[in-house]
Amino acid sequence: MFGILLQIDSTAIATTASDVKVESVWSLLAKGGPIMIPLGLLFAMVVYFFTERLLVIKKASKGEEDFMDMIRRHISNGDLAAAKSFSKRTESPIARMIDKGLQRLGKPIDVIEKNMENVGKLELYKLEKNLNVISVIARIAPLFGFVGTIIGLVMLLKEFATISSPSISQIADAMYIKLITSATGLIIGMLAFMGHSYLDTQINRLANQMEAASNDFIDILQEPVKQ
Repeated sequence: MFGILLQIDSTAIATTASDVKVESVWSLLAKGGPIMIPLGLLFAMVVYFFTERLLVIKKASKGEEDFMDMIRRHISNGDLAAAKSFSKRTESPIARMIDKGLQRLGKPIDVIEKNMENVGKLELYKLEKNLNVISVIARIAPLFGFVGTIIGLVMLLKEFATISSPSISQIADAMYIKLITSATGLIIGMLAFMGHSYLDTQINRLANQMEAASNDFIDILQEPVKQ
């Protein structure tokens, strides 16, 4: 008897499971309406600009680990030509900043320092290019989502006005669909915010390295030259 009841229960569960329709993510997002198109474009922009900036920053962070040691060695030996050649061959913001300092040798220290600072600011400006786009998307993506939900709710209330007594299930299903845009906008905004914060942290770290290299270079210039 127990085996028969168990068999009936398993059959009922299998039948119920077969009746449940699994909805894909794409079909779910499609229910958000036309507002999902600009949200999709904003997401694509976040992915593109984050990847592009990440590759640029990673490339800028790479360089000779002993770059400043080599510069110190050449200057201490009085071989300025080798120092200039080495800095020009190295592709990094730090190398370009040091190269500007080497070009200004013979001028007062404050002038050299000012020229290097200007080059450093220019290099950081290049790294921060398009970073503000990600920041703007982080702010406006949730707003797009909320606008989509509000428009959907207005249309929903207008539709329900023609129905004498809508059921609770109808209202719940309609609200569930209209909230898709808000959820999507919030997710895109959070991803954009986290991406912007990560890139900004990497740029600040590189800026600290550039400042340290600039201070080292000024110290090297004030050291005695080996005879």
